[in-house]
Order: sequence, then structure tokens, then C-alpha cells
Amino acid sequence: MKKNLDASLLEGVQGHWQDIIHTAQISREFFRGFRALRNTGRCVTVFGSARFKEDHRYYQLAQQVGFALGKAGFSVMTGGGPGIMEAANRGAQQAGAMSIGCNIELPVEQKPNPYLDLWTQFDHFFVRKVMLVKFSCAFVILPGGFGTLDEIFETLNLIETKKIQRFPLVVMGSEFWDKMEGFVHERLEQEGTISPSDADNLFITDTSDEAIRYILSRI
Repeated sequence: MKKNLDASLLEGVQGHWQDIIHTAQISREFFRGFRALRNTGRCVTVFGSARFKEDHRYYQLAQQVGFALGKAGFSVMTGGGPGIMEAANRGAQQAGAMSIGCNIELPVEQKPNPYLDLWTQFDHFFVRKVMLVKFSCAFVILPGGFGTLDEIFETLNLIETKKIQRFPLVVMGSEFWDKMEGFVHERLEQEGTISPSDADNLFITDTSDEAIRYILSRI
């Protein structure tokens, strides 16, 4: 099994030369990603769970939105794995659009899905997330687990703190996200830990047509 570089990096205080090695590895990974993804065109990143199979309604929804994004002239980028990622890439390919994956090395092997025109491999989650954000003009989030929650709230935080522009951020699957939406509005907003305008950065819908209209109206 390949050495877990994230775990090695996060082990705590290490020697001077080990820190230099980590820095060189990270810099090389960033450069490789920048070089691989520099010709992606106008791109939308789709986030979501790797666990849904092709007969699941959320897989089918992701395939629909990938197709709709492709027909609207966007490249579609995902984490490159199975589930929602595979479905969105599959839809993009069916629409004749560029389908892109940023795959991650995991202890349990995650292979790139078979619907990618362009893909690159990463060892560090944070480098991969930078690529998924850097090369996108909008984001679509479908149902997922901890990784998807990490991606959605980090993106919201980057928008809130103006580290990135206020890009369109579409959340699909209103039933799945209902309690999260309530928490954002009824707890975070009411307690004053975020501003009302921060909560407005989330656009929630169940249809690919509404998602595309919203994205096109804000880029």
C-alpha cells in the first residue's frame, strides 16, 4: 500500500528535513495539478457521495445535472470517483462536454471512474480541494457524507471571508438537506454567528433546469 502522505504530514512535530520533504511533496503536487487542469475551460464542480449506485435517485439526479451542465456549455469537474462523481461525469460525457476528475489516493483504493476525459491524482485532500475550487466558476452539491459537508462549508467559508468570489452554489436534493438548511437559518443565522446574506449563498433546488438557470444568471 502506498504511504499515506496526509497522515505522515499530520503526525505532529517532525524534524527539519522531514518538513522540507513534506513541503517539496506538496509543492510538486500543486504544480502537477495546475499543469493538468489549466485547459478546463468554463467549469462547474459537482460534489457528492461516492456511495450511491446507478439505480439510486441521487445518482440519476447527478447524471441529469451533469448532462444539463454539459449542454449549457460547461465542463464538469468532480472528485473523479464513483457514486455522485461518476454520475455527473457520465452525464457530461453524454452531453459531449469535457468531463474532469481530481482523484484522491485512499487507504481503501478509489479508482477513477470510467467517464473521465481528463483526470489527475492527488495524495493530499487539501491540495485536491484547492483544485476543485480554483478551476470552477460555480459549484453543485448533491447528497453526501462528511466529505461533502466539508466541501460545502469550506466553500461557504471562502465566500463569506471573500477569499473567493461569490460564485453560484447550488444544493440539490431538498429533502436530504432540509435539516441542514434549518440549522443554517434557525440556529446559525438567528444566533448571529453568520449574517443573513451568508445564508443566502445557498440555492436549494430539486431540478437540473433550475440549477442551470440559477448558475447562468450569476456568472
